Amino acid sequence: MCYPILSAIYIIFGNIFYKYFYNDKITAFKYDNLQDYPFVTIVISAHNENDTIEETLDYLENRINYINYEIIMVDDGSNDDTLKIALEFQKKYSNLRIIHVEKNAGKAHALNVSLGFAKGELILSNDADTLPEADALVKYVQYFQGIKNRNVGGVTGNMDVLNRNNVISKSQIIEFTSIVSGIKRTQSATSDNMYAFSGANTMYRKDALIDVGGFRQNRATEDISIAWDMFYHSWQTKFAPDIVFKMIVPENMKNLYRQRKRWSQGGTEVLLSNFKRMFINPIVMFKNIPLFFDEIFSFSWTFLLVFTSIIMVFTNIYYLSTGQFDNLFWLWLCNMILVCIEFIMGILQLLVSLHYDQQGIKMRYFGFSPVYISFLWLVNPFALLVTFPKACNVVFYGHSSGTWKSPR
Repeated sequence: MCYPILSAIYIIFGNIFYKYFYNDKITAFKYDNLQDYPFVTIVISAHNENDTIEETLDYLENRINYINYEIIMVDDGSNDDTLKIALEFQKKYSNLRIIHVEKNAGKAHALNVSLGFAKGELILSNDADTLPEADALVKYVQYFQGIKNRNVGGVTGNMDVLNRNNVISKSQIIEFTSIVSGIKRTQSATSDNMYAFSGANTMYRKDALIDVGGFRQNRATEDISIAWDMFYHSWQTKFAPDIVFKMIVPENMKNLYRQRKRWSQGGTEVLLSNFKRMFINPIVMFKNIPLFFDEIFSFSWTFLLVFTSIIMVFTNIYYLSTGQFDNLFWLWLCNMILVCIEFIMGILQLLVSLHYDQQGIKMRYFGFSPVYISFLWLVNPFALLVTFPKACNVVFYGHSSGTWKSPR
């Protein structure tokens, strides 16, 4: 019952600690001598993305403030015009290469295929519906430079919403700022690592990807599993809150639920598959114990929420049928007090996270907080419950197709 309250306190103080006491972050970026910066390969893995691929390719070719880079687009078995549009772009830009995979084999497979063709020592995985800020590459590479950063395996940017058209999409601005970014700041401050990269836009060191064996093709979310594989092999993962990328998010409940099912399944797969690692190699994984147990508490809380809700229903029926109205009153009073405390702590967490993210420019979306706290977040625990059997099937029996679909 207390997990949401404790989690909110944890994130509030984690954000404050990250801001004022966490020293391993970049506060000033350099923009001179760009010709000396390392060569970067931008990889776009695309499956049926004809609605967005043209805008994304045009943006990456003409709006990025960088010199030494190439773009590899991996068409993963698309049956729309994604490949045709990309081939037309290839005629105009010499730094664009196209790889066509005939059968849809999944994003992780597409990324692994691109490793054999990438010329860059740094690889930016960029989704087909994602637009990074113009200076993203300049900022990203500075997280990999210098002796102190020689073990940095991957750096992920700060998620933002591109399509702000309705209540559902605008509520996700609150989620990405206060939940996703807030948690990443807290995890960086407490463990100097993160539980997961942001798959839509993350830069990896190519040597690190090769060292860990590439992306796991039998996982629903390659961005979570690769993060754990990296710090298991002593590569550091970093969060870069000053590198902003905008992505297209689901605008209706059907697509949002489909997206969250994939996220939930991937998180469960990583949690279950890393149990053995945590207990066999506690010294190697020591710094990540807070991340691991926070995920266990979150995972357990979802099942306890269902269990206690069932108890609540039957208790109400019992009190009503036996005329115990005093007990019914106190039952609801105690529950409402707890819910109010959780709601207040959730609001405080959102306020703190909004304040520290991008100098508070998203504070104007705070009005959508009640929508997220009261309703939208329930999609995540429900998706976890639904996908739990499938995740167990993948981890314990290896039954996974590896294919993927766009959330739109």
